[in-house]
Amino acid sequence: MLALLLLLFAGSGCAALIYEIVWLQLLQLVIGSTAVSLGALLATFMGGMCLGSVAFARAVRQGANPLRTFASLEAGTGICGFAALFGLPLVQGLYVSFAHGGTEGLLLRGAVCCICLLPPTVLMGATLPAISRAVPRPTVGFLYAANIAGGVAGCVAAGFWLLRVFDMAVATYVAVGLNLSVAAVAWIAARSTGSVAFEPESADSVDSGAWGIYFAVALSGLSALGAEAVWTRLLALTLGPTVYTFSIILAVFLIGMGLGSAAGSAMGRDTRHARRNLAISQGLLVAAIGWSAYMIAAQLPYWDKNLFGHGGVWAGFLRDFVFCGIAILPAALCWGASFPLALASVSGNSPDAAKPVGRIYAWNTLGAIVGAICFGIAAIPVLGSQNSERLLVTVAAAGAFAALQHTWKWRAALAAASLACISALPQTPWQLLAFGRRLPLEVGKTDNGWKRLYSAEGINSSIVYTEFVDHRRFFHVAGKIEASSSPADMQLQRSLGHIPALLHRDPKSILIVGCGAGVTAGSFTVHPEVEHITLCEIEPLIPPASARFFAKENHNVIRDPRTRIVYDDARHFTLTAHEKFDIITSDPIHPWVKGAATLYTKEYFEACKAHLNPGGLVTQWVPLYESDLATVQSEIATFFDVFPYGVVWGNPGDFNDGYDVVLMGSNEPLRIDLDAAQRRLDAAPEAWSCRISRTPANCRSRSTWLHSTIWCPAPGRTSSHRPIFWEQRSR
Repeated sequence: MLALLLLLFAGSGCAALIYEIVWLQLLQLVIGSTAVSLGALLATFMGGMCLGSVAFARAVRQGANPLRTFASLEAGTGICGFAALFGLPLVQGLYVSFAHGGTEGLLLRGAVCCICLLPPTVLMGATLPAISRAVPRPTVGFLYAANIAGGVAGCVAAGFWLLRVFDMAVATYVAVGLNLSVAAVAWIAARSTGSVAFEPESADSVDSGAWGIYFAVALSGLSALGAEAVWTRLLALTLGPTVYTFSIILAVFLIGMGLGSAAGSAMGRDTRHARRNLAISQGLLVAAIGWSAYMIAAQLPYWDKNLFGHGGVWAGFLRDFVFCGIAILPAALCWGASFPLALASVSGNSPDAAKPVGRIYAWNTLGAIVGAICFGIAAIPVLGSQNSERLLVTVAAAGAFAALQHTWKWRAALAAASLACISALPQTPWQLLAFGRRLPLEVGKTDNGWKRLYSAEGINSSIVYTEFVDHRRFFHVAGKIEASSSPADMQLQRSLGHIPALLHRDPKSILIVGCGAGVTAGSFTVHPEVEHITLCEIEPLIPPASARFFAKENHNVIRDPRTRIVYDDARHFTLTAHEKFDIITSDPIHPWVKGAATLYTKEYFEACKAHLNPGGLVTQWVPLYESDLATVQSEIATFFDVFPYGVVWGNPGDFNDGYDVVLMGSNEPLRIDLDAAQRRLDAAPEAWSCRISRTPANCRSRSTWLHSTIWCPAPGRTSSHRPIFWEQRSR
């Protein structure tokens, strides 16, 4: 029976992680992908599990068959998962209708999270207390380990197979199938077992020493989720901020916690020393956090990225997995051991196994909620990653202090070790924040001609402003260069603004998605027709910093009285905004960066189209570098599926195969009037003087240069390096 229960709980954990990944991604499309929105999602998800673990023992009588109760919980979770897939579009429609900014908007986002996530997560949280009534108490920790092992399988399956090869719907169907299969097997197995008799509830008590255990396990959950938030931000710089990197980091965390839980369960069989072992695991966590901080900041960024050869993406995934394991596995082992050791320390106080299991689970989850919110939203932007890791060491030491009883010598030794670890933690190098995974190639351990002007870790991303030895300035975000004063970048950034401003009949209201260096937004300031400029940026640190270091290039647009800055996820803003614009220009980060691909989707382009005034224009940046042919084809085809009246503008730079392109589309048949553009240029000479590259020698006028930059192959025509097809409808 124990082997069957381990298998069932592994299946339950697999389904739960698939749901978590799918639901968080789907709901981020509804309420946005800012750090605040993600914090609300995680808090609601874990809060529901906390409520379920606490409420189960009181809501379900002790005489109920544990397996049938477990089966009912699994079936209910599957039903909720199926309903969420089809109910989210309805929720999104209602949310968009009532969405506002400020406190009301935050409350509405919280309400959406509660409506969608609380019912299934409450059922998930009740499964471990429910099944604990069917097994000897020392084996509950093994069930917890099996659940985490299933979570590893779900994380890898969702991140590398279900969502890559299929879609959200297929992933949900797989999770629902797992839930229903587990429920069916558990229900059949319940026929061979009778009701379990327990002693009266009145015998239950909580001694004063148990509160130290609850406090310790809560601090363990707090440090675990806090460390995951900090280290995921830093490891994404070294490994690349892709969806696969986040799946690898989560999988390594879960593997370590599963192994640690199994080891803790084995040690917890001897309940006499369970509390001591819990204190030891928390004490070892102090050293493990120090090890992880050292490896992530001082070692991994400089290691050879071709450790496993040039075997393609899968060799890269294996390398990233090894890097993550070396860095964070020791700490994850300690966190995993904490739950079963804490359970063994208090399980003797209650005749009903569900009560101590629910309490320990609830306290651990409550601490995890606090850690996810405090470190993900507040600690990193306020304290920075180094001081956040110092705070993690302090929290781990406090957990060990809480578990220790009347052992002042050990507490003094632990305090000394914690202070030594805190003082030795390395600072995150600005070169890592700037160059990410390209650090060994671009800079190495020396500055190599680069000068740091400014660096900061924000609530959503880390940013750096640098200057090269030739006085070119660069803006870095997410460990990569996003904008610069280099000629090719300046031409692209200004083309995104000048081209639609010159070709629109009367551009008055502008929406710019993504601030960057502010050059695109600043391009509109030289056009006298423009009256309102709305700049949507997800990271609050970027606009003021760009106003400081790129004021000349962006015409000080941040301080222009016509400029209004909105701090929000661009997709969320375009869905919920009620105003319309004459021009919408979008210059997001590369689509392979996690979360950025939503700004290249059909849904996003349709939202932009819905917010255009008649005759409005949309421009979209598409990179040809750090990409491949299929991706570029998909991006262009998606754009022209929504905007069939469009043009591709080339920005070849110094590259034979092109550097990047600007897509321009309209909600009406597009007609390019070069004579009107010439008159606009004559009326606004600043627009012409802003152009960085020289006029080609064969161009007789400015409008001739404008026309020469258009890339519009005839239908069916192909080039040797970009065979892209679409119906040509423009002039």
